[in-house]
Amino acid sequence: MKALFKLAGLLAMAGIWSSCGNNKEIANYQVIPLPQEVTMTSDGEFAINNGTQILYPENNEKMQRNAQFLAGYLKEATGTDYVVEAGVEGKGNILLCLGLEGERPEAYRLGVTSEGITITGASEAGVFYGIQTLRKSITPVKNSTPVLASVDIKDYPRFSYRGVHLDVSRHFFAIDEVKSFIDMMALHNMNRLHWHLSDDQGWRLEIKKYPLLTEIGSKRKETVIGRNSGEYDGKPYGGFYTQEQAREIVAYAAERYITVIPEIDLPGHMQAALAAYPNLGCTGGPYEVWTQWGGYRIMYFVPEPIVC
Repeated sequence: MKALFKLAGLLAMAGIWSSCGNNKEIANYQVIPLPQEVTMTSDGEFAINNGTQILYPENNEKMQRNAQFLAGYLKEATGTDYVVEAGVEGKGNILLCLGLEGERPEAYRLGVTSEGITITGASEAGVFYGIQTLRKSITPVKNSTPVLASVDIKDYPRFSYRGVHLDVSRHFFAIDEVKSFIDMMALHNMNRLHWHLSDDQGWRLEIKKYPLLTEIGSKRKETVIGRNSGEYDGKPYGGFYTQEQAREIVAYAAERYITVIPEIDLPGHMQAALAAYPNLGCTGGPYEVWTQWGGYRIMYFVPEPIVC
């Protein structure tokens, strides 16, 4: 009887070890935003493992970057390093291709069979969005092997302009935080960043010809508590981006097919700028960087263009 119990225990442990060593995670294609068409097929399944390569067309820098993004996403999800190479042939791999015909430049088609995964885009941006759908289909579990059922996904964005607004005037975000925000935009297939860089509560962009905009206009002495309650926190608040940092943000977004649209408010909403250059105001001042919420209607008189 003891031998029987011992044998049963060994078999149970063997089952546990087998289960742990074969940590498969089944993909789920119900992602956000949901693709236009998701058709399950009967071509088996494909497992992404450490032998899977990510292939892209030769002499295409954007597609190479797409492949590197995918390798990074998969490593973050599974903990495994993946080889990225030029070339678009080979079974058992993930192929990134161009040539999808259609009127929508951001369209893509994602196909999974037992022989591999193919993402074909009408443009490099389309391939990038196909990559986002693939990464969102995979459950992030370290040391796992993602298993994808065969599928044919056809997708395109309904709207060519898909924008998000980020107000850094009232609430300043450090450069790494802005990059994280851009990463979240990419995850959700957004392609326009409306970057609100100035308002009454702070001027956030370096203008070399007008240094007081950041020396004075980027700082407010305190911030109202709640919704213009009349009570203040008594804490100085500020921050701005150098031109080099702004270029870095624009380049970071462009690599993810996101266009940055800067907002500089004129002629109203300019109290932060007038605190720096009161002679340009219509009332003569005095002005200070506004400590309340909302927009103040002091007007800005500009005798000459502001240049960087």
